Amino acid sequence: MTDDTTVASGPYADRATCLATVIAEKLRDPGTAWSLGTFGAIAEFLYDDGEPIELGTASDHVCAATDRGAIRLDFDADMVAFAYETPNSAPDRWSHAVALCLPRATCAASRRTVLTELGPDVAAVRPRDREAILFDLGLGTLQVDACVRVSDPAVVARFREWCGTSLFAPGNPLGPAMPDISPHRVFTCRFGRIEVFQPIPPADGRSPEGPHTHLIPKLLRTGQTHARTVPIPEHLVPCAYIHPPHPVVDIMGRAKPFDRRAYVEFQALLRSFGDPELVSLKTRLLMALHRGEEPGGEPPRGRHATATAKLAERQFAAMNALQS
Repeated sequence: MTDDTTVASGPYADRATCLATVIAEKLRDPGTAWSLGTFGAIAEFLYDDGEPIELGTASDHVCAATDRGAIRLDFDADMVAFAYETPNSAPDRWSHAVALCLPRATCAASRRTVLTELGPDVAAVRPRDREAILFDLGLGTLQVDACVRVSDPAVVARFREWCGTSLFAPGNPLGPAMPDISPHRVFTCRFGRIEVFQPIPPADGRSPEGPHTHLIPKLLRTGQTHARTVPIPEHLVPCAYIHPPHPVVDIMGRAKPFDRRAYVEFQALLRSFGDPELVSLKTRLLMALHRGEEPGGEPPRGRHATATAKLAERQFAAMNALQS
């Protein structure tokens, strides 16, 4: 049995003191992507290896900015990290992430439901963006405010004309015009923000590589804070996510040969910040598969336990393919 399937304490076992270290460490890694948002509205930040980037680290926050986007995360005392894995639709794939959560009782953002002018964006990551005007799109989501930032006076006037109305109201021209206007998108939660500077693709276009946003009204209407497949405890609400390097896909989701280092590094995060019962279950299943035996104990029951059984099979197959 290799170290890949053990449950020994990981390097991040001291959750309270090490989360800030993990965040700062991952922000320096161009192989790690970031997202901030809710179910149906999300902003993503990532950068290429060698791309010019300004990184900032202080005792209470980290930040980064490129010509395509920016991120800032404050070390909120209530922030809780929750690492997880979920199988996805492809039979040999799975997803993994570390959700940065807040207690449900204290996670709420503004919950505005109409387009609202907020004034100059004084909290912008780059100083040159701090005089531009911020408008909350009024999506009414629980944990995140989805905003746009505008500097052109003529465009500011267009947004002001429709303040007090829903972005999705019949006759509101701003929604269909967004790809042409392509304002900066600024998604914020209690402890941070992601800013996207790249253009918005047309409805039939593809999101650009690098920082981008997704706004899907059909998913927003569900009122969910995250996908039901993610095993986050009920008392927590995910606001942002760390997406470390994955063992079988690259940062753009394309297949790659099994990367044992990426696998081992995420398992350390999982042991430190994941659900101990699911981690223990997957370890038991992997050990049984390694020995060619049927797993002992009670069979997995429940949505997340069943998903963990699929994960064990897929990860065992991926490790086996590397060795064959």
